[in-house]
Amino acid sequence: MNVYDKTYELAKALKDSEEARLLKEAKRAADADPDAKRMLDDFRERQNELQQKMMAGEEPSAVDMDTLNKLYEVISLNPLVSSLMEAERRFSIVFEDINRIMSDVLKSIVD
Repeated sequence: MNVYDKTYELAKALKDSEEARLLKEAKRAADADPDAKRMLDDFRERQNELQQKMMAGEEPSAVDMDTLNKLYEVISLNPLVSSLMEAERRFSIVFEDINRIMSDVLKSIVD
């Protein structure tokens, strides 16, 4: 068994998964709608700024967190944005499960 071949099989299975297909479709639909795209771009920019502050060791203010949470609630009302976020959530669960499985294997090797 060639571990690299199996890795490519896993990558293809992930790419061909239902979760990946739904994510691609939801992204295309959201990107095609100017309002949805603008809302998502704005939200992600603010989210990224907040993450950058946190990575720099700054504690986000309650106002910043509240603003981001309210913005999330508003953009989630758009069905295209909501579908995309749900598709991203479902895909990330699969990806995290794969990472957990791989991490468990690595732990068993070094323990």
